[in-house]
Amino acid sequence: MGEQGPDGGRETAKATKKAAPAKRVTAEKGAVKKSAGKSVEKRAAVSKQAPAKKPPVAPKKAAAAVKGVAPAKTVAAQPAREESRTALVRRARRINRELAEVYPYAHPELDFENPFQLVVATVLSAQTTDLRVNQTTPALFAKYPAPEDLAAANPEEVEEILRPTGFFRAKTKSVIGLSKALAEDFGGEVPGRLEDLVKLPGVGRKTAFVVLGNAFGRPGITVDTHFQRLVRRWQWTAETDPDKIEAAVGALFPKSDWTDLSHHVIWHGRRICHARKPACGACPIAPLCPAYGEGETDPEKAKKLLKYEKGGLPGQRLNPPQAYLDAGGKPAPPLGAG
Repeated sequence: MGEQGPDGGRETAKATKKAAPAKRVTAEKGAVKKSAGKSVEKRAAVSKQAPAKKPPVAPKKAAAAVKGVAPAKTVAAQPAREESRTALVRRARRINRELAEVYPYAHPELDFENPFQLVVATVLSAQTTDLRVNQTTPALFAKYPAPEDLAAANPEEVEEILRPTGFFRAKTKSVIGLSKALAEDFGGEVPGRLEDLVKLPGVGRKTAFVVLGNAFGRPGITVDTHFQRLVRRWQWTAETDPDKIEAAVGALFPKSDWTDLSHHVIWHGRRICHARKPACGACPIAPLCPAYGEGETDPEKAKKLLKYEKGGLPGQRLNPPQAYLDAGGKPAPPLGAG
């Protein structure tokens, strides 16, 4: 081995001390790079996340859902969450006015010529369509034209006629029972009072108001499944009980509007504001609806969802009012016509 100089050890130590800070700097730079790398990864991960979806906003002007119907006037896109009572009344009445323009020929969609036929047809309409009832009742009323006739009918024969409407045994029992009550308690005439109508077998408040409003001209609100669905979508009420819905909605309108209001809401529910997939993009009252966007908002796709005459198909009555025919409506085909 060679000899070591007198200062060799101290010089080596000094060199080692000077080199140490370099190691710390290198480590710090590595930590900074690592931290920066994590920040970049976080930013990249955030950028890959899908942007939050904005809730659909109804157009300021509603598209005309039906040929020949003028679009709704410009209104606020959606009602405020905390809507005052006055604002609610105004919006509810505005919706009814708009629907009256879209459905100026709205009417009860059950064929009838007198109060007896209407009360029977309304009882039969439970759990089926008005169209199927209208296709079935001509044979029933041809054979049993008066309450006395149906009261004395053979139940099995009535059941066979009513079979297409579903639940035909229960419905046979109801229509024969109400016919007996009319014959025995009301002289064969349908009473024009709510308290008397609801005593008839199979007749509840909904059926009673259909009869009172359309056979006797006495205002009433018909709270069927379409009516219940729409008034809750429109936030007219949060009630679910039909009697409470009737009271809550009735308080928003003059009594004279009740019957036509029922027709407008029910027609809209059947044709455009469907239960499963409402045609929001073809709805003439979209700017007034808090539930806009629950259904199809694309106008072209929404048009394909329209039902009955709005989709180019006949309505539900075989013998609709003349006003409906004058507006371009088509009568429905009889049973078995395809």
